[in-house]
Amino acid sequence: MTTSRSSALTLAPQINAARWFNTEQPLRLEDLRGQVVMLHAFQMLCPGCVTHGIPQALKVATLYRDQPLQVIGLHTVFEHHQVMNADALQVFLHEYRIGFPVAIDQPVEIGPIPATMQRYQLQGTPSVVLIDKRGYLRLHHFGPMEDLLLGDQLGRLLAEPQS
Repeated sequence: MTTSRSSALTLAPQINAARWFNTEQPLRLEDLRGQVVMLHAFQMLCPGCVTHGIPQALKVATLYRDQPLQVIGLHTVFEHHQVMNADALQVFLHEYRIGFPVAIDQPVEIGPIPATMQRYQLQGTPSVVLIDKRGYLRLHHFGPMEDLLLGDQLGRLLAEPQS
């Protein structure tokens, strides 16, 4: 089932990453103020992620590359932990030609749900979270999201003034 919800104006929580790929240093959301952020939560073994979510995130990164928009992948593993490790993810990112920054969600000591997934209250993967130029959560969507709907939402956020 696909669900979307627009959040009340709440600052986006930080991304708790165990490791980053495709960036020289860890990304911090406060350093991205002035840009719209699309956080794409995925798992390598998630069929919806591989067939829809990842291709969509790649399209957004390409089509909006000249806009103040940052796509960030969040590899958030809540099942099959032994198989979806950092080495496997590195190969996966290379094979799928994913060049935008990707964080591995920080595992927690108790339970299978990693830290950022908990903080954002993600229901599963694929999920899209949109953060406006001021750092506020504006959209939280679980499941495949229609391209036109996502493009509309991104266009609206990009058209908003920063302050």
